[in-house]
Amino acid sequence: MSAPAAAVRKPVQPVSPVTAPTRRLQPVTQPAVRRKPKLAYALIAFAGAMLIGGLQIALSLAITQDSYTLAGLTSQQRDLSLRTHALQEELTGLDSPQVLASSAAGLGMVVAGSPSYLRLSDGAVFGTGAGADWNSTVDPNGAGAVSNAVVVPPPVEDAAAGDQVAVDDAATDTAQDLPPAITDGLPSPTTH
Repeated sequence: MSAPAAAVRKPVQPVSPVTAPTRRLQPVTQPAVRRKPKLAYALIAFAGAMLIGGLQIALSLAITQDSYTLAGLTSQQRDLSLRTHALQEELTGLDSPQVLASSAAGLGMVVAGSPSYLRLSDGAVFGTGAGADWNSTVDPNGAGAVSNAVVVPPPVEDAAAGDQVAVDDAATDTAQDLPPAITDGLPSPTTH
């Protein structure tokens, strides 16, 4: 029994005493040497900032220019819309029955007294069957004509009469700008 007990026993190793951890903080004896900043990094940062600023200015100018262009196109569209409206009114006036009748009378066309009809199946003519004579039953330019306010052209004035009217208008404009002269009291309307 002694042999197995001796084989099991192992020699005991010495245990070291437990020590407290050492402090890592130490007072600074001299300042750490600062590294010199690299000039390339500063230039890259400055160039990037300038590039961003330049792009912002360019975009702002482009947007401003586009707004001026848009305002100009809007004004042009309004002018074209007004012109289209005026031309549409003129076309409506020229399509009126009064203008059609006047144009037909100017070309020598006359209004026949009674209508005639043609039956296509056998070629028979119903009605008077005679052509219209050179006397029209309707005078589109006569006293009974109905005028069209859209078609009425503006009155034409002579050049000499136009100058006289312009001078008269200028005289009345200056007279209207001045207050009335008070010589015989306040002006009042005549009632009798």
